Amino acid sequence: MSTLPSRSVAVVLGTRPELVKLAELIRLLGPAARILHTGQHYDPELSGGFLDELRLPEPEFLPGVGGRSRAVQVGAALAALDTNFEAAPPLAVVVQGDTNAALSGALAANARELPLLHVEAGLRSHDRAMPEEHNRVMIDRLADVLCAPTPGNRELLLAEGIAPERIEVTGNTVVEAVRDHLPPPRERAALLAGHGLTADGYVLATVHRPENTDDIAALTAVLGELARLGEELPVVLPLHPRTRARIAAAGLDPLLETVTVLPPSGYGTFLALARHAAVIVSDSGGVQEETTVLGRPLVVVRRSTERPEALADFAELTPPGPGITTAARRRLAEGADGLRRLAALPSPYGDGGASLRIAGLVETAARAGRTAGDHSSVPAGAAA
Repeated sequence: MSTLPSRSVAVVLGTRPELVKLAELIRLLGPAARILHTGQHYDPELSGGFLDELRLPEPEFLPGVGGRSRAVQVGAALAALDTNFEAAPPLAVVVQGDTNAALSGALAANARELPLLHVEAGLRSHDRAMPEEHNRVMIDRLADVLCAPTPGNRELLLAEGIAPERIEVTGNTVVEAVRDHLPPPRERAALLAGHGLTADGYVLATVHRPENTDDIAALTAVLGELARLGEELPVVLPLHPRTRARIAAAGLDPLLETVTVLPPSGYGTFLALARHAAVIVSDSGGVQEETTVLGRPLVVVRRSTERPEALADFAELTPPGPGITTAARRRLAEGADGLRRLAALPSPYGDGGASLRIAGLVETAARAGRTAGDHSSVPAGAAA
């Protein structure tokens, strides 16, 4: 439990994955944590009981951010955060990952000369078409303490000229999140039975990234491949509200006829489904990490990834198209032996102690005030 003053650390976030990955850190900070939610994921299906499941207090929501364009989201969140930080300056600011919320939090902390910690620093896809790549590079330039999940992430930061004393290899908080929220075997068995599923006998899929949902050709290709797989074995698709709206607008509902569509699930429910899937098909960054903890094979439906560690054993990368089915069938052909092999491998994302290490770094930064060095402006070439 933190010994910092109450509400002295601003934790800025705006999406469900950030809540998941920061939950244990927030719990460790206790009353010192002040959760500021930009509402980037603004649909009530993506929040609600989710906070209760993660055992988190209600955040302070910033108005006028969710559901708007990227530039407007960042601008509105930055203005709201600046007002908030002026009224009650925190001792430190924590952001996670590469969302618009994280970038807004980083810019607001920098403007107020507040110590900034970036959880999940040093990830790089080297793909300029990804808005997240620009966000994460900018945040890393601004951060005073960069919490790199892996030694490889540290090496990338050093290669970009980040001072080594600003970088700490902490592991990824996803490891403890999965371990903490995966339901016990009996609950998982009941969940599968309730959906008529057999362990190791179905495909679990998710699709939500704009590159796959805003491009009708890409969305058609992804759903078409899931429909093909659905003719061979059950395909379960928890459907993001935004993706559901895109499917309806494009008239692609017939492609869901062989797929079992579920509403957005709680985190524990998703982990239970992922734990027993024969193969997972997803465009999610977080799922790439979670599968390494769960020991499940993954087909990543993207052109590039910032998580190459998962590709070594657990995942393979393919853009929308026939490669999805080909890769899934290849993993399915490995059968029980393949699943046992993955289950025996350690996750490349650490030992489950990342949140505790980061909590210590937060306390040190908060007590020390602004860390040495002037990061008040972004160096030339900082954008991806």
